[in-house]
Amino acid sequence: QVQLVESGGGLVQAGDSLRLSCAVSGPTFSSNAMGWFRRAPGKEREFLAAANWGADSTFYANAVVGRSSIYRDNAKNTVSLQLNSLKPEDTAVYYCALARVPWGGRRSDYQYWGQGIQVNVSS
Repeated sequence: QVQLVESGGGLVQAGDSLRLSCAVSGPTFSSNAMGWFRRAPGKEREFLAAANWGADSTFYANAVVGRSSIYRDNAKNTVSLQLNSLKPEDTAVYYCALARVPWGGRRSDYQYWGQGIQVNVSS
């Protein structure tokens, strides 16, 4: 069974940087995309970033483009999300996910999900 476990969340101040990590275990489909999503209070889960298997193709949502980077290490079965210049509106539960397809930015493209990790950004 595939399991994803996020780490690196917590309380930070506006303007700080944060690196979220996700460890993937179990039979994995390394040829498929991995991504990050978040759900802010009272909002739907939204896509943030994705990387294909080779991580030579990445894509970012408008909400984080220019201040985030996604990293993928297939040898270690990990994916990370670096977030810079954090804002209070970045407060959310962050999820990593493994897609069922080689590339995708839609929630329906993703098959396996972590439990999520809380990030709180104070002003």
